[in-house]
Amino acid sequence: MNNEHKLKFECLNFVELLAQNIALISPTMTAALIVPLMFSNAGNISWLAYGLGTVLLLFVAFNLNQFSKRLTGTGSMYTYTSLGLGPTIGSLSGWCLIWSYLFIGLAGTTGFTIFFSKILEEFGIHAPPILLFAICLGSSFILAYKDVVISTIVMLVLEGISCTCIIVLCLIVLGSHGFAVDHAQFELKDSSLWNMGLGIVVAIFSLVGFESSTAFGEEAKNPLKTIPKSIIWSLIITGAFFIFVCYTEVLGTRGYSKTLDAVESPLTVLSTLYNVPFLAIPLEIGAMISFYALALSCMNAGARVMFAMGRHGLFHSSLQRAHSTNGTPHIALGIMAILMFAVVTLFKVFAGYEVLDEFNYAGTMGAFGFMGAYVLITVAAPIYLKKIGQLKIKDTLLCVIGLVLLAIPAIGSVYPVPPAPVNYFPYLFLGYVAIGVLRAIAFKVREPSRIKRIHEELREMHLPGGLTIEKG
Repeated sequence: MNNEHKLKFECLNFVELLAQNIALISPTMTAALIVPLMFSNAGNISWLAYGLGTVLLLFVAFNLNQFSKRLTGTGSMYTYTSLGLGPTIGSLSGWCLIWSYLFIGLAGTTGFTIFFSKILEEFGIHAPPILLFAICLGSSFILAYKDVVISTIVMLVLEGISCTCIIVLCLIVLGSHGFAVDHAQFELKDSSLWNMGLGIVVAIFSLVGFESSTAFGEEAKNPLKTIPKSIIWSLIITGAFFIFVCYTEVLGTRGYSKTLDAVESPLTVLSTLYNVPFLAIPLEIGAMISFYALALSCMNAGARVMFAMGRHGLFHSSLQRAHSTNGTPHIALGIMAILMFAVVTLFKVFAGYEVLDEFNYAGTMGAFGFMGAYVLITVAAPIYLKKIGQLKIKDTLLCVIGLVLLAIPAIGSVYPVPPAPVNYFPYLFLGYVAIGVLRAIAFKVREPSRIKRIHEELREMHLPGGLTIEKG
């Protein structure tokens, strides 16, 4: 392979891969803005909804790890799905992932803008949102372009600082209650199965992105061990964090003038209620840098999916180029940065959305793409195992359970019908998928020999140790 198509080899260790996953999940985002939404659905047992959501996505992770513990390469679930279901359907997985990383990255960009604006206002400074969009995405591009190791370390440090501030606040809240058990949060009598289902939808949307380390197969050290381990541990760590923070916020805001579902900034409210107002600014700074890390991680992951698809001719060949010195997919990173800035700015200028609305809408839109990719990888896992002669009954059961559980957020996102404009989002996403289907069919018809070569390239790139795939 030409050097201009090679990324920096074996430069990311387990901790750095874990940082990539956790940054994309963005625990601070949930603590700062999503828990009130969860409470509006699940009420006092919101912490349980987060626990069940974590378990559901662990089943997706088990199916995903059927690939990640056997194969390595760049391109995340796109290449994995291609190995199981063929390059045509695999391209749809990549198509969905690009949508996901774009819109979840916009949630990071708008979240950064919201909290940066609050900090500046403390000093009497007003900055236009578009300027803050540019600061976030421009500096993210520079970091991602320069060195993937530096960018992942930055994400780890930023998210670590933010989560530490939140944990300190939560411990203060729990300590003021004598660390006593809040029995109200363990009573199920006022809860319904439907409300719990809606809560699980929110929980799953909070946790999407746990798989992003699979996009760094060429850059990971000992990838067949570090990547699958990073996937599982990122879910366990963030799931536990969400349960802890959600439990604390529900307890801490009980008796407040507003119910938790009506509180716009629960962390700031808690710092005031529990006489630690000096934590308000550190918490806002922590939230700001966490959202920055989210935007950076999405740019990194999305660019690598584009890079892999460019290698296979599914995008323009320029996207397969890696920087000769930095070993980063600089062209794909530039495209991601431009797309992110263009979309977030267009919605602000032409649609007239407030930045908080952009945050909510972007997160919802991005979750649809992840759900599509998760369904495809869950179906692909047993088919791939059958092709290499390693399918077992338990693998089929993992697939079936995973698909059944994934139906919960899929149904919950459209019924009951959400208010406008959210009710249109599933159809916008389906329109985007339809375009992806047409592109895939056209590519297959136009270049059948190229499809055959992609099969061969995938086998060469992703089947170490003598594994073979039967034709079919």
